[in-house]
Amino acid sequence: MSGNTFGQIFQVHTFGESHGQALGCVIDGCPAGVIWDQEIMDQELARRRPGQKNSVQSEVVTQRQEPDTVEILSGVFGKKTLGTPIAMIVRNEDAQSQDYETIKNQPRTGHADDVWSKKFGHVDHRGGGRASGRETVSRVLAGAVAQMALLQLAPQLQIFGFTREAGPFKLSEQDLNKIENHPQAKKEIDQFVGRFPSQQASQLETLLQEAREGGESYGGLARIVVKGLPAGLGQPVFHKLKADLAQALMSVGATSGLSIGEWTKSFETKGTEFHSGETSDNYGGQRGGISTGENLMIEVAFKPTSSILETAKKGRHDPFILTRAIPVLEAMTAIVILDHFLLARVDKI
Repeated sequence: MSGNTFGQIFQVHTFGESHGQALGCVIDGCPAGVIWDQEIMDQELARRRPGQKNSVQSEVVTQRQEPDTVEILSGVFGKKTLGTPIAMIVRNEDAQSQDYETIKNQPRTGHADDVWSKKFGHVDHRGGGRASGRETVSRVLAGAVAQMALLQLAPQLQIFGFTREAGPFKLSEQDLNKIENHPQAKKEIDQFVGRFPSQQASQLETLLQEAREGGESYGGLARIVVKGLPAGLGQPVFHKLKADLAQALMSVGATSGLSIGEWTKSFETKGTEFHSGETSDNYGGQRGGISTGENLMIEVAFKPTSSILETAKKGRHDPFILTRAIPVLEAMTAIVILDHFLLARVDKI
């Protein structure tokens, strides 16, 4: 199996299965001298982790209990990166493989269990193996390191995501403006069930609790906002900023679509209206695949979680994947942006 490495200069190679001994990543190309901030690492792992006890998210995420404690094997010394490969693992401690015996012979259509089996022949069906959402812990490990580097390169930079639509619920324009202009948006968003910053969050919680008990699931739409991004990032041919972001975000499991900027206007309005000025949200913070210095706006659609009905009732599954997917989208966005910061260093003398 190939295709486990992402990035041009800041390269991330991930490994591990849902019910294997551990998952992890090896980062190659991280510059030396990045100040290691364990608080960032622990915080990001906690935001994605299953079994979030005493959290506002606890009732609407999988009840698998994983501490997700990182072990750093190489690449860091004296609280700084060495410039050598950074190897990290997170051990699996609460896998219940017996829950997946039925799936072995009755594959979940939406999870593509049958497609994996046909492609590889010999597969690990426990928890979905490498196709499990558990795989994303490796991405968050790498994303946290990218955040540490970006904190030094662009301290003004903010990357945060939230649920814009969840099943039948949708943020109002007032909700959107409020959260996108909040000075501590990320912390504020985390206080809402489903990372859905709206007064409707309590209704969403009821819906998702009922879904978990009844073996139902829901999809939704996530928005990722990048503020403080400088102009000039992005390679204008094969590695446009928008292209690398699309690859990164659409590689996350359960994604079903992506847009940057006001994409519907691109085919619903006349050119004289769409291109009415150089500074416009229509472009989503990039033009020609290069960042403009404006806020970058990306939206990612997710299908409903694939484990439903009796499979969901007997196992431990998220009825709504966006709650824990948003930290993963933020991590992948940070990885892409750091990679383009490093690429930009060789653009000109």
